[in-house]
Amino acid sequence: MRSTLLFSAVLLVLGGCKPADESSVPLAQTLKATGPASIDEVELIGRDALFGNPERIGVQISPDGKYVSWIAPVEGVLNVWVAPASDLSAATAVTANEGRGIRNYSWSHHPGTLLYLSDTGGDENFHVFAVDVQSKQERDLSPFPRTRAKVVEVSHLHPDSVLVAMNDRDPRWHDLYRVDLLSGQRTLLEKNEAEIGGYLADADYRVRFASRSRPDGGSEVLRPDGKGGWTKIDDIPFEDVLTTGPEGLTNDGATLYFLDSRNRDTSALYAVDSTSGKRTLVFEDARADVGGSLSDPTTGKLQAVAVDYLREEWKVLDDSITADLKKLRELGPGDFTIESRTLDDKTWIVAYSTAEQPTTYYRYDRSQESQLTKLFTARPALDGKPLVPMWPTEIKARDGLSLVSYLTLPKPADPDGDGKPNKPAPMVLVVHGGPWARDSYGYSSGVQWLANRGYAVLQVNFRGSTGFGKAFTNAGNGEWAGKMHEDLLDAAQWAVREGVTTPEQVAIFGGSYGGYSTLVGLTFTPDTFKCGVDIVGPSNLNTLLSTIPPYWTSGFEQMVRRVGDPRTESGKKLLTERSPLTHVDRITRPLLIGQGANDPRVNQAESDQVVAAMQAKSIPVTYALFPDEGHGFSRPENSKAFNAVAEGFLARCLGGRAQPIGNDFTGSSITVPAGADRVPGLSEALNVHSPAVKK
Repeated sequence: MRSTLLFSAVLLVLGGCKPADESSVPLAQTLKATGPASIDEVELIGRDALFGNPERIGVQISPDGKYVSWIAPVEGVLNVWVAPASDLSAATAVTANEGRGIRNYSWSHHPGTLLYLSDTGGDENFHVFAVDVQSKQERDLSPFPRTRAKVVEVSHLHPDSVLVAMNDRDPRWHDLYRVDLLSGQRTLLEKNEAEIGGYLADADYRVRFASRSRPDGGSEVLRPDGKGGWTKIDDIPFEDVLTTGPEGLTNDGATLYFLDSRNRDTSALYAVDSTSGKRTLVFEDARADVGGSLSDPTTGKLQAVAVDYLREEWKVLDDSITADLKKLRELGPGDFTIESRTLDDKTWIVAYSTAEQPTTYYRYDRSQESQLTKLFTARPALDGKPLVPMWPTEIKARDGLSLVSYLTLPKPADPDGDGKPNKPAPMVLVVHGGPWARDSYGYSSGVQWLANRGYAVLQVNFRGSTGFGKAFTNAGNGEWAGKMHEDLLDAAQWAVREGVTTPEQVAIFGGSYGGYSTLVGLTFTPDTFKCGVDIVGPSNLNTLLSTIPPYWTSGFEQMVRRVGDPRTESGKKLLTERSPLTHVDRITRPLLIGQGANDPRVNQAESDQVVAAMQAKSIPVTYALFPDEGHGFSRPENSKAFNAVAEGFLARCLGGRAQPIGNDFTGSSITVPAGADRVPGLSEALNVHSPAVKK
């Protein structure tokens, strides 16, 4: 795991005429007088700078320290580049993906060999590839159709092989293999005939522990019995299953790190002796679950852990890195992340950002008087642009539950930069996906885009979100379109009371569960939101749960206990009642839907059926469909294209400003089966557009 420290740096620029008696005027009033009076006075940031390909991201150093790598475009498609660590100008692309690009890669311990994941058209059947950076030859380590593979372990003790889980034998369950990096030959370690959900192996590639779901939605922790079977060593109740379980091992397997919320609320971190089972509390926080961590690369011993409530905070466990983290804090008041470390731990790659500053990468040489060297900025096109702060806050729900939230204000609404609105602005309530996930503080291209167009942005960790203890997460059980939605309504009302916006100027926007929330907002509370944007959101909970990917089988019982059980009459009735499709005739406000045709989680039918139902009732809707996307828009060309549509849609709805679509459909696969005439300039842009579909 990784963790970050986040902070928002506020930059105040004074200008304009000074009052005659400056000392008699409060500083805040002086700043208010110099701030922009309207959003039109703020430089418009182009969508290409926000959503186009980054210049460089994912910077890493190889374990032996010989190479520095990163992801960057090759003819517009993201690929992996590698350079000698001593000469970054000699970088070359070592992959040649011409489809949707590469976003997930890592180094193996075989000299000059890295690994990356790639699927087809967003179907999430990821294959694991190995690439030799000198010859640029690559090998598919999971060369089987309709197979989803994942790397389980890489080890410096066995540099020529990796552990990979694959579900080619049974799409529901992953078998565990040791795969030779040079030949691609795989050796079966565990044939998954016991419905194992995940394996935990040490650096010697010995499987030490495994997890398995229980029929009641809880889970079991298992260890090999030495006879080819398993022995149960722990039971985790359903109520704790999202906040309790094995987290990692030291490289020798002697210590198991275990997150545990049993007999408490937030999950604490324990060190468990793998032989005796003796537990030692490592760290706890009453406000939030233990989250990220840093581990020694050779021993796997934990060196620091973090919790994230309003902001992420570190606790150092190993004094050997105390001075290092202190040095990294000197980068500024923002967020730093240790991206990778050499095996000898002499060199780190560090990423730093603030809410108003995209990521900058540094090389940190611990052996050279802790020298920090700036390498790259992810999006240099945003340097000097009018990005704005993000403000953490706590909002009380109607039943007293505290909702950690994040507010971002457009410059004219907060010219003094204190996080308090001086005047109301149209607001977009952005709802996170999952829903078993959370919003956190930091840079977001989407949030900055909306703020730059003139909108306040509110992000809410509604009940059911994770990271705030099991009681908060479990408070969302059975509350899809219920109390989870009421939390969003309470947050919107808070924003009105605080002067952030007005009741008639609020839109709702989200992806996945956030897309479902958008549909709920326009059906269950049709007069609350002025319009909505739904990206890959389910409309029918019965069909959603009947079409989940087969490899989600291990988590199905947990899901139905939190959402509703389609196998029972009462469960089907609840799911039908909580499905926006059931109430589609209540929609009276504008709706924009975006969908990937290859989405394995929320099938295209989820969007198709709500669009068809709206058309059958003559309710206007705009539908953007991408034939080469899955659960969201991965290709920058598609992300930029959809946001061009969304920008025009929101401008017509809320009155913010919009950059014309222009050539932002270039290279995109966008099609609009319905409602193109409801977005300014969309029909005209489609008339001259030839969809470009990538695999």
